[in-house]
Amino acid sequence: MTMSARDRLIVGLDIPTVAEAEKIVSTLGDSIAFYKIGYQLAFAGGLEFARDLVASGRKVFLDMKLLDIDNTVAKGVENIVKMGVSMLTLHAYPKAMRAAVEAARGSGLCLLGVTVLTSMDEQDVIDAGYEYDPHTLVLRRAEQARAAGMGGIVCSAEEAAAVRKIIGADMALVTPGIRPAGADKGDQKRVMTPAEALRAGSSHLVVARPIVQAAEPLTAARAILTEMESALSA
Repeated sequence: MTMSARDRLIVGLDIPTVAEAEKIVSTLGDSIAFYKIGYQLAFAGGLEFARDLVASGRKVFLDMKLLDIDNTVAKGVENIVKMGVSMLTLHAYPKAMRAAVEAARGSGLCLLGVTVLTSMDEQDVIDAGYEYDPHTLVLRRAEQARAAGMGGIVCSAEEAAAVRKIIGADMALVTPGIRPAGADKGDQKRVMTPAEALRAGSSHLVVARPIVQAAEPLTAARAILTEMESALSA
């Protein structure tokens, strides 16, 4: 892909209030063009804030991880399309993905299938009742997402290279759990550095805490962008 590092870096606004999110966006300025809004901020006015970000010319990745009966998923996606966001997640269950793809048809919304959360390891997957290990489950869901006509996949960077072989070059491959070298992993169990993730085949990287909780968020973001640019030009 020919996207720049700025196009590929998605800053996760995993913070409790819109006021704090506005401060982060203001601090990062033109250095960052793409933001993720998940549950925490969405339930504190973040959906309206997403509309404001879109109106300001920024891109928004709405991380809602939808999963419900087909009709409910479809109707939700139809309204999300109207918001003008760029990306939306749903759990990679075949029926839900097919319903979402049909509802988003003709729009510019990139639908992303969430495979296995990066906070989960093999024991977590077993405890959830699956017969597959995380890697096998990720690959199975990647195949199903491609068959459903999804725009991309969300997975750990550890699975990125294997997933890229399945989905081909055109689908987006979004990887959370990105940690610069030496950074605290927090609750993430399957992580990579930005450069490693790009080399593995990721198209977009989601970085939250290493930027939004940094003493100097802009400095942290620029350092990550520099690492990404080096990896892309290598």
